[in-house]
Amino acid sequence: MTDTPPLRSGGRVLVDQLVLNGCDRIFTVPGESFLAVLDALHDTPEIETVVCRQEGGVAYMADADGKLTGRPGVAFVTRGPGATNASAGVHVAFQDSTPMILFVGDLDRRDKDREGFQEVDLTAFFAPIAKWAARIDDARRIPEYVARAWRVATSGRPGPVVLALPEDMLRDEVAVPDRMPVPVVVESPEPGAVAALFELLKEAAAPVAIVGGADWSPRAAHHFASFAARHGLPVAAAFRRQDSVANDCPVYAGNLGYGPNPKLQQRIRDADLLLVVGARLGEATTDGYTLITPDHPGQTLVHVHPDPTELGRVYHADLPIAADMGEFAEIVDAWDDPELVRFGAGDEAHAEWLEWSEPRPRDGVAMDLGPCMKLLRERLPADTIVCNGAGNFSGWVHRYWRYSDCPTQLAPTSGTMGYGLPAAVAAAVRFRGRQVLCVAGDGDFLMNGQELATAAQYGADLLVIVVDNSSYGTIRMHQEREYPERLSATELRNPDFAALARAYGGWAATVARTEEFGPALDEALSGSGIRLLHVKTDVEVISHASTITKLRERART
Repeated sequence: MTDTPPLRSGGRVLVDQLVLNGCDRIFTVPGESFLAVLDALHDTPEIETVVCRQEGGVAYMADADGKLTGRPGVAFVTRGPGATNASAGVHVAFQDSTPMILFVGDLDRRDKDREGFQEVDLTAFFAPIAKWAARIDDARRIPEYVARAWRVATSGRPGPVVLALPEDMLRDEVAVPDRMPVPVVVESPEPGAVAALFELLKEAAAPVAIVGGADWSPRAAHHFASFAARHGLPVAAAFRRQDSVANDCPVYAGNLGYGPNPKLQQRIRDADLLLVVGARLGEATTDGYTLITPDHPGQTLVHVHPDPTELGRVYHADLPIAADMGEFAEIVDAWDDPELVRFGAGDEAHAEWLEWSEPRPRDGVAMDLGPCMKLLRERLPADTIVCNGAGNFSGWVHRYWRYSDCPTQLAPTSGTMGYGLPAAVAAAVRFRGRQVLCVAGDGDFLMNGQELATAAQYGADLLVIVVDNSSYGTIRMHQEREYPERLSATELRNPDFAALARAYGGWAATVARTEEFGPALDEALSGSGIRLLHVKTDVEVISHASTITKLRERART
């Protein structure tokens, strides 16, 4: 005969399930709709509560924490404006295949569908951008829902789950047993499929691997790099997955996405065998589905992904393999096929990437970001976690930084602005012994710059580079291509970013010339806490590869 569980509030039951599932940190902006959860957290030292300044920052931090740990990043926000503010981070987690659980406090059950205070149909709102969205109406079912949420968020292609929590449900006193977590089922690749892959490799003349994405892990990174290096297989990283293998791997070929090495793009076009591991082959990675077309005539595609429903969804896979990324990489690393001759293309591709990622001074430019990025990579530790949001400024980071083993890159494949600083705060509180670097554009930074307050409150140690060209640079670039010299809605009037950082208790400096960057960086690295470099650039240098003058000249021809 079993003992009857003690009476607990729904809030207490929920927090107990989080502890059982290994949650050690949540991110939140508090709301009256989940006071019972906040009360339970008061007596739960196992979970650190990180209080943020806007729900967008909450969701971005949870996404970043999920990327860093491989466990669901956990966030709590309130209904209505809290939920809608957080939706951008849910969309990031969905497109980036990040395990995440967003709990949203909701109005009382008796008031549903009356358009009560801040009411939103949360399951309908989040369903298109989440793996699963549901509402818990019975506190006795909280253990069931949380266990399922954990499994859905981490299985197959990982992603976000959203659970709505009616306020009165969280106050209910119930006697319900906990539900113990079940380990994620790890799927091994079918041996016949691995054998078929090696047969294709033996027949190939110009194979290329594209890696990074769903379910990627340090284990996958280590074994795939070993396998690729041994066989001389060029390895390209999918968009913003540049830490999928350490960039000093002798066959690392660089990254795909926006502004990649043209030689790498040509290598992809010329490939007769594409081994895609973990990546969805999304729009950015494939340059609008043109670098690799969904039917890829003349090329054989081996697609390895943890979710079988992703295989064949957009791209025809000649050899689809559903498998856990770590399992697949370890098995191919251990596979012995003496008939497979080492390719020379991997070494060639790596040499091309080394040349491409080495900045060269640009004449007549007062602030040249290429040499600045080189200084950063020379003076910061190899395991620095580099965070950025969206904008042309990120092109310098992606081209010139050399990433170490994952996780060392936090950057949204969905191209959302305002991600870099919240991600950096999440990284700084997760890995307090490591250097964290946030690189943000001026427009990008101000979308979540208030999270410097969160960094200060929790003693985060991070370096922030704000690249200020007084413009929404990416849109300006497209504007100049399509409508040259007709500026509209892209110019910005910015604050003194250095003064803003000081207002949050940080150290800051402003630099406007390349030669000023090194001394300012050295001073920043001699301190701790929040350190911000306000780097003023000329909008004429619109990207790492072009200028406004060149864009206008091309538009006229």
